[in-house]
Amino acid sequence: MNRVFREDLEAIIEEDIPWGKLNGRTVLITGASGMIGTYMLNVLTMLNEKYGYGIRVLAMLRNASKLPEEIRGRDDVEIISHDVTEAIALPGDVHYVIHAASPASPLIMQDKPVETIAANTLGTYNTLKLAKEKGAEGYLFISSREIYGQPEEGQEFFYEDTYGFVDQLNPRSCYSEGKKAAETMCVCYREEYGLNAKIARLAHTYGPGMSIYDGRVQADFLKNVFHNEDIVLKSEGTAVRTYTYIADAVSGLYRILLGSEDMVYNIGNEDGKVSIRQLAEIMVDIYPERELKLVFDIPEGGTKGTAPYTLGILSSEKLRKIGWSPKYPVKEGFKRTLEFLEIEEEERHE
Repeated sequence: MNRVFREDLEAIIEEDIPWGKLNGRTVLITGASGMIGTYMLNVLTMLNEKYGYGIRVLAMLRNASKLPEEIRGRDDVEIISHDVTEAIALPGDVHYVIHAASPASPLIMQDKPVETIAANTLGTYNTLKLAKEKGAEGYLFISSREIYGQPEEGQEFFYEDTYGFVDQLNPRSCYSEGKKAAETMCVCYREEYGLNAKIARLAHTYGPGMSIYDGRVQADFLKNVFHNEDIVLKSEGTAVRTYTYIADAVSGLYRILLGSEDMVYNIGNEDGKVSIRQLAEIMVDIYPERELKLVFDIPEGGTKGTAPYTLGILSSEKLRKIGWSPKYPVKEGFKRTLEFLEIEEEERHE
């Protein structure tokens, strides 16, 4: 296991989260090969290794070959090849459901808006239905900052009960509108059936396991630094975002699932608030010895397929009140991500 990945997992399971609730339980994770799903899955297997929790993990994904061999060969992990947009029928108990299956790449959202909205709407309905049928103890839906849309002029923060504007007739809204509809489904299942459904709204999350070719700006910057290329900005870089390292995000997700009372929480590291240009400057500065530069190449008419939101920072005040505290500043988090990528590259060539 990659050293950076293992260090992250070990730090997560040392958090003061009520892990004992998972002892002897069966946990279904959809999107188990994605960045978030991979971390969520491996936290559970490490809890088994370190503390003998006896957690049975159901790893659901469309293509089982995307999981590493070390996971495919484990006795405590059952791999289920299934598309969440289709009805789900599983034998035995399912005590917790973590629905993390959703495209996150702007390239996919642009080219496959139907598949994107289906994963969040049909997928959420099918997983909620399963959780209700199984009498699940907990259900966690991985939502997004994008449900808030564009904030009002001068609005800096989004709290869990404040919302901006989303144009539902823009095909790019397949992601944000799909997440919004899924959240409403969670509320309905909680109200009508008493399902213990929770919603976690993630800000821009990055770290080991993310693709550096998925079209997001942070991925493009990582790709540049990884390949010793200058960073090219396609805009002035004034849009402000918060970046949350994956290990911090996952500890927040498990805290919401296992240690929260309310239904909806933001997960965003306000200390990771930077403009796109500032992020590029930070990335260039991670390895000053490489002498990389920041270059501007702004196309006429702007860029296609990117989120149209320029402001709006997630406030994590509510989550911090129940004990969450992010550990990784932006520069350290991206340096860890680059270290992970370089270790992976070295191992491929051994």
